[in-house]
Amino acid sequence: MVAFVLFAAIVYLLPRSRINDEVDTDLHTLTNELRSAQVFTARDGTVRFEIGKDLDDLETAASFFMLVDPSGGIGLRSQNMGTLPQDFGLLDDNGLHNTETINYVVRGESTLRVLTTPLYDESNEVVAYLQVGRLVDNIESFNRFLVIALFVGFAGASASLFLAVLLTPSSFKPLEDMAAVTRQITNADDLSRRVPNTERTDEIGVLARSFNQLLERLERLFQTQQRLLADVSHELRTPLTAIRGNVDLMRRMGDADPESLEIIQEEIERMTRLVGDLLLLARADAGGLPLEIEKVELDNLLFEVYRQVRLLESSVAVKVTEVDQVCIMGDVDRLKQLLLNLISNATKYTPDGGTVDVSLSKKNGWAYLKIADTGMGIPAEDLPYIFDRFYRVDKARARGQSGKGGAGLGLAIAKWIAQAHGGNIDVISKVGEGTTFTIILPILVETKTVRAEAGADELTKTRPGLRALGATFRRSS
Repeated sequence: MVAFVLFAAIVYLLPRSRINDEVDTDLHTLTNELRSAQVFTARDGTVRFEIGKDLDDLETAASFFMLVDPSGGIGLRSQNMGTLPQDFGLLDDNGLHNTETINYVVRGESTLRVLTTPLYDESNEVVAYLQVGRLVDNIESFNRFLVIALFVGFAGASASLFLAVLLTPSSFKPLEDMAAVTRQITNADDLSRRVPNTERTDEIGVLARSFNQLLERLERLFQTQQRLLADVSHELRTPLTAIRGNVDLMRRMGDADPESLEIIQEEIERMTRLVGDLLLLARADAGGLPLEIEKVELDNLLFEVYRQVRLLESSVAVKVTEVDQVCIMGDVDRLKQLLLNLISNATKYTPDGGTVDVSLSKKNGWAYLKIADTGMGIPAEDLPYIFDRFYRVDKARARGQSGKGGAGLGLAIAKWIAQAHGGNIDVISKVGEGTTFTIILPILVETKTVRAEAGADELTKTRPGLRALGATFRRSS
């Protein structure tokens, strides 16, 4: 409203002022031309005013002039005033002063702008008054139209202001509701609450949905943090309790018990692995865990991990079913850790007599490493969370052949390693049938597939020790 009032004042006053200045300039110019004429007094006392015919006729009928004696009598007037009544009188009755005056004069329905200038003789006495006028009806009509237009604009601005005051509270009420919910969340530390208005399709609805997604993520992170603290405390308390109990036993016995020392050693190793895994994840989150990127032959790395796994005593058979030649860019140590984590996890949670099948294939520029076990599987409701830190499925913890579950960090580390190499891990599981983890990694170059029947001399030369591994291969293009 303030801006509109300022705009209206400028629109009304600025043109009016400029138009008045132009009219006054024209009147002064015409007055100066008329004053240049010879003025003298005749013997009979009349004032003579000799002007050219062009000035007497005037080019426009909107301009007039007259010569008035000091007593107010009209001595001369322009010819275009001849049609006016004789009793029309002076152009400006109030302009006869010793100084120049300029006034607006209203005559009937017309308005004139009149400039009155005194004329002096040689003795500096006023001998006559020269009045020059111009009709300004058009200008006044324009001013009246402008005033009406500004009043209409002012009414429109007032209506807009009224609507804004009326609609603003309802428009901002959803934001006030969101602010109230956020204050309740802050005061009660309840991240389970959600802001309303998520069904709206405007910007407020988008903001509400985005804020709810933020709250959901914060709630999940907060729960993860709480679970992390609880699980770390539990994982550290268990080995510490075992160590303290065995130390107390040896102190009472007065001698080092080999069995107790072995238990202490196992618990220390367990704590070391846990702390090492936590440190690795912490460094990975902080970006302080660089990868030694180099060209890696993934098939050779798979056979190397397979040989290490075969050296472990286990009642679960690990088999390599098929292998393609695949090269990728990656960190050998981290990739080996990725494979060992998934294979050891599969053997740990597969019952005695079960099998773990490992295969390597490629398709459309991607390498696919599959580790499939014949365990009890993972419930569908737990699949989205198995890569979370310290998350363990109760059924999966019970199906390990040793009866002991891990700390719940192995899959989280495996997920990070795969993503750090530009890949990912997919998991498919069905309760009672088994679980299949698929590592997907980008291939560096395409290489020719090499597959052959087990025991072929040519393949044995290509892969030393392959026959001893007892892997089964199939020929395909």
